[in-house]
Amino acid sequence: MNMQRDAVKTSHRLERFVGVIVFLTVCLACASSAAAQKKKKNQDDTPPTPPPSIMSSAPDETKIDFLIGEFLGAWQLGDVEKMHKDLADDISVVAGTWTPPAVGWPSYLAAYQTQRARMQQVRMDRSNTLIRIAPSGLFAWACYQWDFSALVDGAPMAAEGQTTLVLEKKNDNWVIVHNHTSLVQASQPSVPANPAPQPAASATPTPR
Repeated sequence: MNMQRDAVKTSHRLERFVGVIVFLTVCLACASSAAAQKKKKNQDDTPPTPPPSIMSSAPDETKIDFLIGEFLGAWQLGDVEKMHKDLADDISVVAGTWTPPAVGWPSYLAAYQTQRARMQQVRMDRSNTLIRIAPSGLFAWACYQWDFSALVDGAPMAAEGQTTLVLEKKNDNWVIVHNHTSLVQASQPSVPANPAPQPAASATPTPR
């Protein structure tokens, strides 16, 4: 009996592993094609979307990991259409600053665009991503650490933090329904000898 269970587990693991390898191979192929166009002035750095047939056969963990990468790429570029594709219309967002939660896409979009207009040379690196799928297969949560840098109001700014996402599968597609970001550390390398006092909300734009 135990041998049969082990065989089934091994089969599932192999199936999942093959799915991930196929998915990554297609992603790399798409990335290689995109590299030929790297000289474009305004290059889109978001991950290329694999064919629907590959996406549908990929494990949910892989789909969610891809979605997070796509969302963060769009966030850096200011591509609100791609961002909206990955966010639910009733998204709720808790920022790492002392501000009320943004509820709904229009509310989040207004907050994001106000914040993004102050930034140039935006960079966001993600690490230590953990993804879990609920037993129902309809909900998931993910957490990751991020390292942010940019010019904010013309001055260099850096910040580190953690984000927790809640995702829901709607019409067989995963979307982010809740985003909770915590700011761990913020620093501004170039500080004047006698810096003028700044409002707390404008000191550190929090990636979210």
